[in-house]
Amino acid sequence: MTQPLVQESSLPAAAEAPWWKGAAIYQIYPRSFADSNGDGIGDLAGITARLDYVASLGVDAIWLSPFYPSPMDDFGYDIADYEGVDPIFGTLADFDALVARAHALGLKVTTDLVFAHTSDRHAWFSESRASKDNDKADWYVWADAKPDGSPPTNWQSVFGGPAWTWDARRGQYYMHNFLGSQPQLNVHNPEVQDALLGVVRFWLDRGVDGFRIDAINFSMHDPELRDNPPAPPSNKVRTRPFDFQQKIHNQSHPDIPLFLERIRALTDQYPGSFTVAEVGGDDAVREMKLFTAGEHRLNSAYGFDFLYADRLTPQLVREAAEQWPEAPGIGWPSWAFENHDAPRAVSRWTPDGVDGQAYARMKMALLCALRGNIILYNGEELGLDQVEIPFELVKDPEALKNWPLTLSRDGARTPLPWAASETHAGFSSADPWLPLGAEHGALAVDRQEDDPASLLNLTRQLIALRAAHPALRLGRDARWIAEGDLLGFDRIAVGEHIRCLFNLGGGTIDVAGHAAGGVPVVALNGADPAHLPPCGALWLKFEGTN
Repeated sequence: MTQPLVQESSLPAAAEAPWWKGAAIYQIYPRSFADSNGDGIGDLAGITARLDYVASLGVDAIWLSPFYPSPMDDFGYDIADYEGVDPIFGTLADFDALVARAHALGLKVTTDLVFAHTSDRHAWFSESRASKDNDKADWYVWADAKPDGSPPTNWQSVFGGPAWTWDARRGQYYMHNFLGSQPQLNVHNPEVQDALLGVVRFWLDRGVDGFRIDAINFSMHDPELRDNPPAPPSNKVRTRPFDFQQKIHNQSHPDIPLFLERIRALTDQYPGSFTVAEVGGDDAVREMKLFTAGEHRLNSAYGFDFLYADRLTPQLVREAAEQWPEAPGIGWPSWAFENHDAPRAVSRWTPDGVDGQAYARMKMALLCALRGNIILYNGEELGLDQVEIPFELVKDPEALKNWPLTLSRDGARTPLPWAASETHAGFSSADPWLPLGAEHGALAVDRQEDDPASLLNLTRQLIALRAAHPALRLGRDARWIAEGDLLGFDRIAVGEHIRCLFNLGGGTIDVAGHAAGGVPVVALNGADPAHLPPCGALWLKFEGTN
């Protein structure tokens, strides 16, 4: 690899901002991170044993995907008990040990909360389905059949098929936006809200520092049960019935922000707590702003601007960032290029004929330069690509329902390679729950630790620079450039001005006019103040704020 140019900085990070503002957060998918007991599935003890590695990245916090008791129909996003740990991951004592070790290393701990639905194995649902007049009868969304026996509305589930399942116990349909085994909570019900707030308090009392709230715009439906209108014509391939509708009445109810205010009022009782919403869908930006407006709702939100993008273009980056100006009442964004639900970005975005690892270096420099919080998905710092999982090994329920039109999420959930020469690359002594990528051994942590020019070591340097430069961590955006394959923007704070330039394509770009007078802080893939080769990246420091 070509040795990247990264200059050290003596500037301290801004001490007056809350820890989460501008933070780098590392997402851990527990099943695939590290297996401590040799059953082929990652666990909490495995995470704890590897936290020194996570801390070495320089990130501020970890985000743990669900580890709660679950039948695993949707691999933990179908929760059967909000206040426990699934035995495959360990015990509450293991969780407490993880939190203690993370805090000792200076890492904050955020967990995933799923408040739109539970598993059908949850005790609340078992009671709710038993009759129409029990104490939890109205804790889920139930409705009578139409006179002809068909479902109450035309709503469709994300994973395919109607958003309603008939339940003979109650003689009614129950609603589910996802799998039929993920019944929809009736979050309109104040008792349900109180119970969910009790969950928040339970984990805060155990030392958790914040939460990523899953699919929160799905948490409330239209109580009038009105049909969704059809979606307008589109050139995109529609892989699911869900894609044929405007999702107006099955989600995104205007009372959701009122519930978020209750969450924020509770988390504010625990100084330093952080909340970030995941918001997808056709109206995501408006909802993200609504959910983070002012100082009484969630701290941040992130959507799918980049997660499902087929190509990374300068215009995409500019448009996404400019939706979050530094202005009164506008929330603070979070950004992710990869996660457990989306194909690995290096596989989606690398142009033909361009080296994937060079592209990964440029991509990491771009992520670390963005205004907002940044979320790294485990393995992104290694440059892992998407793994092709054969159908007979697919576990992802969405892919199984919509094969072959839906790309399996399993390809981004494969185990992390820790040691190239060990069995299963050091992830486990047993066959892992998903196969490792055939090329991932060469990208293993131990290989990259020994290479000063590796993506892993570059990631550490970039995160350290982001933390050290107030302009990068907290500064405003200015002077956007989106011309052909050239992306440029300035990050400006009091007394500091940094210009960031990126070549997202496969040619060479003359940037002398944009870089003149700047002192390189970062120069990647052969970049210099005159030229950006393919995948070239420059961070340049200028005197003053211009």
